[in-house]
Parts: sequence; structure tokens; C-alpha cells
Amino acid sequence: MKVVSFYRFLDIAKPDSLRDALQNLCDDAGLLGTVLVAREGFNGTLAGAEAAVLTVFDWIRDEFSITSPIDARWTDAGTAPFRRMRVRRKNEVVALGRPDIRPHRGTGRHVSPAEWNSLLDDPDTLLIDTRNHYEIEIGTFPGALDPGTDSFRQFADFAKNLRGVDREKPVAMFCTGGIRCEKASALMQELGFSDVNQLQGGVLNYLEQVDPRDSRWAGECFVFDSRVAVDRDLAEGGYVQCHACRRPLSSYDLKSPDYREGVSCPRCIDKLETDRAARLEERRRQVTLARQRGMEHIGAKPSKPES
Repeated sequence: MKVVSFYRFLDIAKPDSLRDALQNLCDDAGLLGTVLVAREGFNGTLAGAEAAVLTVFDWIRDEFSITSPIDARWTDAGTAPFRRMRVRRKNEVVALGRPDIRPHRGTGRHVSPAEWNSLLDDPDTLLIDTRNHYEIEIGTFPGALDPGTDSFRQFADFAKNLRGVDREKPVAMFCTGGIRCEKASALMQELGFSDVNQLQGGVLNYLEQVDPRDSRWAGECFVFDSRVAVDRDLAEGGYVQCHACRRPLSSYDLKSPDYREGVSCPRCIDKLETDRAARLEERRRQVTLARQRGMEHIGAKPSKPES
């Protein structure tokens, strides 16, 4: 089957109606996954037959008279990474805390992966990684500024508090698949930066398009699915994810006495409340029993759109 991640910023006057129509359409097409719908657009990941996904895309294009292709990343999967189909109404499809920012009305210049290295070579370029700190820890472009955020919603405060930066010099921004940069670069323009650029399709598109010998990427890239991270060849990386705090864990982390599968890790052991630890411990016990019986535990965490 196919797994496709996609998004589009556009004005949606009646997001609740769109949510209901999309839910029915995806159910009828036998698709699984999650789609977020807001007044600013949509963002989702679907799994199923390619023809079924294309039927949904055709319906969206007709509904909104879209003439350009929908931004989408296609991958193959042997089994569905989702258990159900959910279309959810949100205030934002990527939560910056600024639903008034509409990237389709104005955002940064999209720079292709082929052009990206030239931008990095410019000593005047301010390179900003718009992802969260736990994502940056396992890989980034060397020299990129880390906003130190735990969620994208915190990026607005980081941008407002930038000091001593020449707003006439080029800014280069990147994220996993491109969607966060759409809003982040629009915000930077609002703050007075005149030359704002974003990596088209994000890091995943860069790793796919650029010859590994020319790649500037260092480390692995965190992804919002069961793989946790991918390497420079887009193969599954060497990290697992803590169920309690969702942080990526290295082989070194897994050797820590603070790591207990499904319960805690060195990153969250000191912040984990006793009652939540007890619930996670019970979940771990149920997962273990399910595995012994050859079953998938019903509480398995599905993949989700980039956030």
C-alpha cells in the first residue's frame, strides 16, 4: 500500500463541513490515517491504495478549484501504520499559536534542494532550524541556530526575541517536511526580515534529492511515524522513542538504569509523576501480554502529521 503525507494552506470557510465530507470520503475509500482541518488549510497522512488516495486528492482539488499539485510525499508500506481513519477539526493545522498567519497569502522563497547548499555557503546567511530541540539533537545542518523549543508553538517567542540580527541579510529556514517553515517564514517576514528562504519539501526532500556525497546534513532526521528517525539514505535510523515523553532515544540512552521500555527514560524520569508512571507500567504489562499472545496491543501509538 501507499503512505502519503500532504498539506495545503488555503482559506476554508467551513472547516467543520469539510471535516465531515473528508471523513466520509476516506471511509468509503478504505483509507486509514489522520487529517487535520482548519480555516488555514489541511495537513494529513493517509495509508491505502494509491487510487483511493488520488480520489481524495481529486475531490479536494475540485472542491477548492486547485490547479497546482498538492504538496505530498509518497512512500511504500507493507502494512498500514494506522488503526483507524480520523479527520479532526483544529484551530491550526500546524500549531504556531498564530492562526491569523496564512502562508498562501505570503511566505518565504522556496529553495530547491539543488540550490540549498549555495545558500548555506553564503557567510551572511542566518540558518535557522525551526524544529524542536529533541529533533535537532539527533541531526541538523551544521551551524544552524537551535531555537531551543519543545513545541513549534514556542517558535513565535524565539523569533520575536532575536536580537542584533541584520534583517536585510538572508535567512534560511528548514524543517522535516516543509509545513512548519511555511508559517515560520511568513512570521519572519512579518517581523521585518526582507530575504526569507525555506527549504522546499524540508529535510526529507533534501535527503531524497541530493547526492550523499554533496549532502551537508549531519546525523539522522526525526520523523513522525514508527521509524522514529531516518538516516541520510532515508533508511530507518538507530533510535527508538520513549512512550512517556516521546523523545528519541539512542542506544546509549537504552543502557541507562532510568530507561524502562514503555515507562520512562533518562530524559523524563525526574519529571514523571507517580500516578502516570503507574499507568504506564500497567500499559507495559498489557503490551507484554499481548506480544506473548501474538496480538497487537490496542493502545499502540499511531503515526501523525508533522507538528
